[in-house]
Amino acid sequence: MTNKTLTRADLLHAVYVTGPGLSRVEAKQIVEVAIEEICGALEGGETVKLRSFGTFHVRAKRPRVGRNPKTGQEYPITARRVLTFKPSPRLIAAVNGEEFTGRDEDDADPVPHTPTSSARPADL
Repeated sequence: MTNKTLTRADLLHAVYVTGPGLSRVEAKQIVEVAIEEICGALEGGETVKLRSFGTFHVRAKRPRVGRNPKTGQEYPITARRVLTFKPSPRLIAAVNGEEFTGRDEDDADPVPHTPTSSARPADL
């Protein structure tokens, strides 16, 4: 197991070297648009499913009272939204070095998503 972190630059490089005839600028646009779409959908409260990777959910948490464990003093915790991630069975198997033999839960036909950004694939 390594302590390496996959960065945006690593993603850009992977798109650049695997995309035949892509310039670095085009590869960067592809990565940026993909990230913007995912972020925009999550900001709008949508669920994001990436087949063979996992599902991001936005979950609402109600306001509650928290307590300082040392003093016992109570503090209000405001309502907020949190982001959760559920990895796909295929990703879990890969992380554990196992062969995946089943079907991903999200193998059903996806519901089309309306892009949030103004960039279209033809613009790239």
